[in-house]
Amino acid sequence: MAGPLNGLKILDFSTLLPGPYATMTLADLGADVLRIVSGSRPDLTDFMPPMLPSPKISANGAWMGRGKRSMTLNLKDERAITIVHELVADYDIVVEQFRPGVMDRLSLGYSDLQKVNPAIIYGSLTGYGQSGPLSKKAGHDINYISLSGLMGYSGRSATGPSLTGMQIADVASGSNNMIIAILAAVYHRSNTGQGQYLDISMMDGVVAFNAMTGAAFLEDGKEPERAADFLNGGCLYDFYQTADNKYLSFGGLEPKFFSAFCKAIGCDDLIEGGVNPEGVQEVKKRVSEIISKKKLADWMKVFEQVDACVEPVLTLGEALGHPHIIERGMIVDVEIPGGGSVKQIANPIKFSETQPEYKTIGQPAGTHTKDVLKSLGYTEKDLEDFEKSGLFS
Repeated sequence: MAGPLNGLKILDFSTLLPGPYATMTLADLGADVLRIVSGSRPDLTDFMPPMLPSPKISANGAWMGRGKRSMTLNLKDERAITIVHELVADYDIVVEQFRPGVMDRLSLGYSDLQKVNPAIIYGSLTGYGQSGPLSKKAGHDINYISLSGLMGYSGRSATGPSLTGMQIADVASGSNNMIIAILAAVYHRSNTGQGQYLDISMMDGVVAFNAMTGAAFLEDGKEPERAADFLNGGCLYDFYQTADNKYLSFGGLEPKFFSAFCKAIGCDDLIEGGVNPEGVQEVKKRVSEIISKKKLADWMKVFEQVDACVEPVLTLGEALGHPHIIERGMIVDVEIPGGGSVKQIANPIKFSETQPEYKTIGQPAGTHTKDVLKSLGYTEKDLEDFEKSGLFS
């Protein structure tokens, strides 16, 4: 059965990570995504090592382009604008990731394309949004998480804020909020026939990630501090280093899990104080010393039969080979056109009737340019003229 988003048609003008991750997710769920890129200014992720031997594309490009078609157009050429307008009559969702005003100057802004297709859903994904004093400013993930307040109480008190291994603002905020916004707008359009403009700011999304801490601050005005609150290292909920310089995680906030943890490490006397006892830092120091006496594998043997919310901190290789992750189908083999396949991380959403589909890996920029133009009625002679005159560069 076709994916749940079968019938949605998306023009994707995004690059790097946030937009392409969002449109890849939508493609996995059945949407028809056509990616439009510059032939002379390629997406940097298409050349980030490692590279696939064939086709000539990076592992990242093959992953983020999964299930999409790709065409190259020089958007500064008036003929390209005409072609996009023709496509918009059929592709009724647009995702773009330029700075505010760029698409308007190209005659590809929301007001321009709404005239072609009044029901269009148009999503702009930027760092700071379409309005506000920072809207035109350049930024990256580290800047958004810094300005959001999140890094003000993340990390360790002795060493300050710490980067994570993934891009929180780009993916968790930008990509996912774009997906949510598009699907909500599609539902609205199905009820009313009305399209709309979506202004998605990566920093806005990270501000919302302040979540419970933000709600508390807005009530009592008390600034959160690093390693001082319940869930940021201020209680026994934390990581602990083992004898072989590895780590285990303990998340047993509830009394029954905390009790099981204390018994497993031979500290029954700590049970009464709970996960956030008086003198918590001294208690944590004692627990850390105990955990440091054994190797990680030895501790995991101890906790195999103990339900205490204890898990090892795995390397990526260990995680992607974990039996549970394999059983959940989180690694898939995706077809390479012409033969073979490549392993990729799967779409995490499970459906009972309309499972995600992985039609093909991402293709080199421009692979489908001529096919798309022929579908619009352009002739082989037109294509030759376009190529000679730089329309695809």
